[in-house]
Amino acid sequence: MTYRRAVIPALTGGLLITLLLWWAGATEQALELRGSSEVFGIESVNELRRWLSPWSYDPPAGRAADGTASGDPASAGSTRYADLYSTALQIRFVAVFVFFLAGALLLVHRIPPAQRRTPAALLALWAWGPVAATLAVTVSAPWLIASRGRGSYRFLPQLAGVIASSGPVTVLVGLLTALLTVLVARLTLKGAEPPPLRSVPPRAARLAASAGTAVVALSLVVLSYQSVAARIQTSFGGGGLLSEPGDLLRQWLLLGAWTGPAAGQLGDWLVYRAADALVLVVVWWALRLLPGLLTRTTAPAMVVGAICATVWGLLASQVLHMAVDDTVDVWGPVHLFSNLGSGIPAALTFGGLAGAVAAVTLRPAGGRDADGSPGAADPAGAAPPLPDGGA
Repeated sequence: MTYRRAVIPALTGGLLITLLLWWAGATEQALELRGSSEVFGIESVNELRRWLSPWSYDPPAGRAADGTASGDPASAGSTRYADLYSTALQIRFVAVFVFFLAGALLLVHRIPPAQRRTPAALLALWAWGPVAATLAVTVSAPWLIASRGRGSYRFLPQLAGVIASSGPVTVLVGLLTALLTVLVARLTLKGAEPPPLRSVPPRAARLAASAGTAVVALSLVVLSYQSVAARIQTSFGGGGLLSEPGDLLRQWLLLGAWTGPAAGQLGDWLVYRAADALVLVVVWWALRLLPGLLTRTTAPAMVVGAICATVWGLLASQVLHMAVDDTVDVWGPVHLFSNLGSGIPAALTFGGLAGAVAAVTLRPAGGRDADGSPGAADPAGAAPPLPDGGA
């Protein structure tokens, strides 16, 4: 699909995700209505408020913008800092539109939803929604922190808390946005014939996927190990504006917690390890299929595709954790989804590195021909076109 055709669905998706997040933030005030705690339960109401408050233009007074309780009279809801808070939200909504537009434009251009690429395009666009929201929250965080009246105090820990506040709402909004974006892309593709699925040498694809997965494993297995993560978080000190960078590094570098649960039987530990292994399996399989799904294997497309693959591996592991969670009766059904979408900054960081490593590995391994296009290997070594991106 040409960029001229791809810009229409990308613009549609960008507008939709912005409007949906604005609507989600606007509905946060409905949770303040009398009787909402009786209908949903006090735990569920607090959890829903935490999800929606990062996108609300008018958070209740006395609560910080990340949904945590605050007794500071100079909080985001105070009159004195209302303009700063409004500026932060304006930047946030503009940024989520721009980031989603840029990523969707590249994804729709390189993975057009035709020629059996539709499921891959849908999943990639769905994963890109939470990524765009996380980037938007990060860009607008300085204004939001300043609106609390204490922006110079422990700025980096505050920044880490704001980044982690986007919540599971972005995953649901990303699904709705991806569905409409793919539908519009299929309509704009009428009359155009996208390139067929390319032939990629299996050895080159497997080698590139293994190299990229090793990068993701560095975060998941090494950095997320409890003792290593603790050292990352506590090895930095100091004071002033940039105090305690360990909190921010932990947010951006760790995909999970390798040693959880802290106590329990061997079966519980194996379930957690199965979720970690699922991340790596999803990432490897997606990176294995990605060169054959792309209309042309370029470094930006591989990077964005690997980010989406890492996000999907993370979501798959979180769904597995939800399946074995037994705290619903204690905290309410909404709490079951509380961790959905967490770890996106680390997925963005190591997914991007994984895509770059996979792209660099793919060329010398024979995944590209002389003119830079993928899959021009000799007939004896090349795999047939993948029927649905399969092996």
